[in-house]
Amino acid sequence: MLTGENKSKIDKIWDAFWSGGISDPLRVIEQISFLLFIKRLDDLHTGKEKKANRLGKPIEEPIFGAGQDHLRWSRFREFEAEEMFRVVSQEVFPFIKNLHGGLDTAYARHMKDAIFMIPTPSLLERVVEQISQVPMEDRDTKGDLYEYMLSKLTTAGRNGQFRTPRHIIKMMVELMQPRPDDIICDPACGTAGFLVAAGEFLRENHADLFHNDSLKRHFNGKLFNGFDFDSTMLRIASMNMMLHGVENPAIEARDALSNSAGDIADAFTLILANPPFKGSLDEETVAKDLLRTVKTKKTELLFIALMLRLLKPGGRCAVIVPDGVLFGSSKAHLDLRKVLVDGHKLEAMISMPSGVFRPYAGVSTGILIFTKTNSGGTDHVWFYDMQSDGFSLDDKRNPVEQNDIPDVLEKWHALKKLPPFQGEGRGGDGVGSGRTAKSFLVPVEEIRDNKYDLSINRYKKVEHEEVAYEPPQVIIARLEALERKIAGELAELKGMVG
Repeated sequence: MLTGENKSKIDKIWDAFWSGGISDPLRVIEQISFLLFIKRLDDLHTGKEKKANRLGKPIEEPIFGAGQDHLRWSRFREFEAEEMFRVVSQEVFPFIKNLHGGLDTAYARHMKDAIFMIPTPSLLERVVEQISQVPMEDRDTKGDLYEYMLSKLTTAGRNGQFRTPRHIIKMMVELMQPRPDDIICDPACGTAGFLVAAGEFLRENHADLFHNDSLKRHFNGKLFNGFDFDSTMLRIASMNMMLHGVENPAIEARDALSNSAGDIADAFTLILANPPFKGSLDEETVAKDLLRTVKTKKTELLFIALMLRLLKPGGRCAVIVPDGVLFGSSKAHLDLRKVLVDGHKLEAMISMPSGVFRPYAGVSTGILIFTKTNSGGTDHVWFYDMQSDGFSLDDKRNPVEQNDIPDVLEKWHALKKLPPFQGEGRGGDGVGSGRTAKSFLVPVEEIRDNKYDLSINRYKKVEHEEVAYEPPQVIIARLEALERKIAGELAELKGMVG
C-alpha cells in the first residue's frame, strides 16, 4: 500500500515534469517509466553482484558489461547535471532500447520507437533525485507506485477509452477467478490494468505455480495477452507488467477490430475488458467475420463479437458495456443479445451506478459475464443492482461506507455453487429472495419474451412503502395556527420599532 508520504513524493515528480514543459500525462508516465526501468536494472545488477560475492563466483548473466558501469543509476545520479544528461540521453537510453538485443520480446518491440523527451539537464537531475527518494525495494511497492501514476490518466482518450477504476478491475478479476493454466486476454488493454490485476490474483491465490517450471514459464509469457494500437500505451502496458513481475507478456500492436486482426480465433480461455464505449468504424475496415456475428459500425457491439471469436469454446468473459448494449432496440443490438443468450451461455448482468467512471464520464454501465459454448446453455441470468462501489458518485469520488462490491462477490460465489435453477426466487441461499432484492435470477424464457432486454429495470420489482398522511382538515388547521402565530409576532415587532 502506497503511503501518503510516498504519494506526495510522486506528486512532486509529476509537478517537476509539468513545470519542466512536459504536460501530456501519457508522455509524463512514459518518461517516468523509462527512468523507473533504468533504476530497476541497477537494482537487479546489484542483487546479482551480492549473490556472486557471497558465492565467490563471477556475476551470472550480468546486465552491465565491462566499461558500462557508468550507465548504472547509482553511478550516474552522482554526476553533475550536464554530464548526467549526456550519459542518460546518449548512452543509457540507447542501452535500454537495445537491451534484449534483437530478441522478439514485448519490451523490445515497443521500445523500438521510444524517444527520450526530458528537455533539460536540470529537469533530469531533479527527477532522478526525487525518484531515488521513493522506496521501491519490492514488487508490490513498485506496482502500487505505477498504479498511482496511472490514476492520473483521468481524461477520456481519442477513441472513447478511459481508465477503469482499480477496485472495479479487482472485482471483475475476483468474479472470474483466473487459474494458473488460463490464457488471458484484454483486446483493448490500454495500460494493462486487467492483466496486472489477474497476475496479482494468481500470486495471492496460486503461489505454488512458481514451483512448477512449466506454469512459471507460462506465467511470464503467454498467460497474459493484450492488444492496443497506441504505441505509447503499449510501452506503458509492457512496463507496467514488467514492474509487476511479468517478464515477457504478449502485449501486441493490433487493431483488434480490423481485417488485419482476423488471424486470431479460439485462442483464449478468459477475457477481461473495458473496451471503448463510443465511436463507429468504416465498415470496409471491420473484420468480415465480426460483421457476420453482428452487422454494425458501433465499436461497443463489435468488441463483444470480437470476444466471442477470440475465446476458446468453454472460455469465459467479463466485459464492461454501456447500458445501450443491454436494451438498444436496433437490429444489431437485438441480434447481439440473441447470440449471447441463445448461441452461448449468458450468466450474469451486474448493473453499476452511473458515477463509477466520474469525474471523466457519467455513462451508465453494466458488466456482462458469459461463457462461449457455440451451442447455447443459458437457462437463467443473474442480475445484480449495484448501487454503491464504496465511493461517492460525484466528481470527487471520496470513500464512503456504502459498498456493494463485497456483497456482489459473496452472492456470485454462492450462486456458482448452486444446483440448476428451479423457479422464481431461491430465498435463504444468499443469492436473493425475489425481484425486489438487489440480486435475483431471471429464467431465459422471460428474457426471450422481453426481446432479449438485459436492463435490470425490465425485471426488478419496486416495492412502494405505504405512507399514511393526516386528514386535510388537520393539516389546514395547523397552517392556520402557524399563520396566526406569525401575524402576532410581526405585530409585536412592528410595535417595538414604531
